[in-house]
Amino acid sequence: MSSADTSSLEIPRRGLMLVLSSPSGAGKSTISRALLAKHDDLTMSVSATTRPMRPGEVEGRDYIFVDTSNFEKMVEEREFLEHAKVFDNYYGTPRGPVEESLQSGKDVLFDVDWQGTQQLRQNARDDLVSIFILPPSIAELESRLYSRAQDSEEVVKGRMSKATSEMSHWAEYDYIIVNQDIGESVMQAEAILKAERLKRERQIGMLDFLRDMGVSQ
Repeated sequence: MSSADTSSLEIPRRGLMLVLSSPSGAGKSTISRALLAKHDDLTMSVSATTRPMRPGEVEGRDYIFVDTSNFEKMVEEREFLEHAKVFDNYYGTPRGPVEESLQSGKDVLFDVDWQGTQQLRQNARDDLVSIFILPPSIAELESRLYSRAQDSEEVVKGRMSKATSEMSHWAEYDYIIVNQDIGESVMQAEAILKAERLKRERQIGMLDFLRDMGVSQ
């Protein structure tokens, strides 16, 4: 087989569920956007919610908008991989679209907190790869929150108070990235993604590939 043939070889694989969690301001959203921009076979999970659609939002792209009774029915029928009530609204990850993506070899990116990650682990452990993003220091995290100029001082203090509790769950994750340099952190997240895609159990086409070469199991 020529090198050209080898480079184009694609063995069917099952997709994975990539979770990124972090306290606000640690860089999770920036890393997520970079990964999505670089990988066509990585898609963002779309949550269902009972909150009203906001101006500019698109059904199925930003959220799947459902009423409370339908959401509760979906919970009863175990149609969510994870769900939670935030203030007065419900949010959840529908199982069906995620499973379809995984079966087609696409990876699904999740932006959830540690509680959502626990639910995902309970419902889909074999498909889950979890990364927790840490800031290089508490002082740096606070500086980043203030530099964004998006929130009032009261909101920043609230986020800082919550950050310590969130970071205490770091040991529940498969990988840890300390985001001191965003470029380096994106490369680390990519390295994790590439390695996890090569895991033997995700190479669902490997048996046929080896049989074609005359290799028995």
